[in-house]
Amino acid sequence: MADLRKTLETHVSNSSVAGAVGLVARGDRGEEVAAVGSVDVEGTAPMARDSIFRIASLTKPVVAAAVMMLVDEGRIALDEPVGRWMPELATPSVVRTPSSPVDDVVPAVRPITVFHLLNSRTGYGFPSDFSLPALAPLFSELKQGPPQPQAAPAPDAWMAALSRIPLLHQPGDGWLYNLSSDLQGVLITRVTGVPLPQFLAERVFEPLGMTDTAFSVPPGKLDRFTSYYAAGAEAGPERDPGSGLELLDTPDGQWSTPPPFPSGAGGLVSTLDDWLAFGRMLLAGGTTAEGRRLLTPEAVRQMTTNHLTTSERESAGLFLEGMGWGFGGSVDVEAVEPWNVPGRYGWVGGTGTAGHIIPSTGTVTLMFSQLLLGGPGYPALMRDFWRYAAGA
Repeated sequence: MADLRKTLETHVSNSSVAGAVGLVARGDRGEEVAAVGSVDVEGTAPMARDSIFRIASLTKPVVAAAVMMLVDEGRIALDEPVGRWMPELATPSVVRTPSSPVDDVVPAVRPITVFHLLNSRTGYGFPSDFSLPALAPLFSELKQGPPQPQAAPAPDAWMAALSRIPLLHQPGDGWLYNLSSDLQGVLITRVTGVPLPQFLAERVFEPLGMTDTAFSVPPGKLDRFTSYYAAGAEAGPERDPGSGLELLDTPDGQWSTPPPFPSGAGGLVSTLDDWLAFGRMLLAGGTTAEGRRLLTPEAVRQMTTNHLTTSERESAGLFLEGMGWGFGGSVDVEAVEPWNVPGRYGWVGGTGTAGHIIPSTGTVTLMFSQLLLGGPGYPALMRDFWRYAAGA
């Protein structure tokens, strides 16, 4: 692969995506950026560096950083039970075994703590086996799954529904994906009394100049907002670009108005440069480009350190592929693939986005597309981008 543009264009030309943007920023050694294809299959406008995307689970590191701001300020402590602010979680029940019916429960043997929320060990979330009975109400009652921001109830109603659903395992006994990040968003609001969108805007987005990051897109920016697709059965290299893609959402669709439940697990929209500013802040130990401190170096270290045991990583293989987990994102612990660098931190979004920092080299890598991932595995576009970034 000769360069970044050709890497991305390969996937536009074979009809797998309508467009994509990619960025590799190598500290003081400059950056490479490419935007290919279009914002939609009709070719309404070319993809651009400032195109706005639904970033899905790339929301998770941002919300974890916001929680760590409260830890830095002494407003919460990592070992503190969250029942103080979330009484719905003060005395949770747990299914007797992961495969037990939802009404075969035992009491929790320990409280859920802030630390459990941050490292996804609450007992709520997705395991590798999606057939377990305790998962069904997460989808039916809480609308967990592919981003659908207008479907979930408001935070207090969401928490009330969650309180009726048992944990899949005891707090602290294993890693489960996704839902703990939504709980982090609720925790921020409960501790501060400030709605999550307002807190992030004031404490994270404004200081970092993340002017296009929010839980919805205002009318004046809809012309830069991409459409959102799923791969159709007819997709293939013989088709015209985009002909095999099924439309899931348009710029004036679900993200054009504020959601009832601002999801800390996957609700944000953003741009390459906005997330780049966030990544560089982490690389700088918690300070902005202007020298304003948002996080302490210790908070950043905690976020970007693997907190999982070997057995926990192995049981989460469907999602992590051998990687560990810090706060809000994965942490590479071994070179499973060419792009896995020990200490690399970041994550992927189910809408076709990926963002990572590599502290050892001062690198930020970002690739945004507009295609629903078919499952926990990483698509060829991401893997090719990571492979390119690792060798660039």
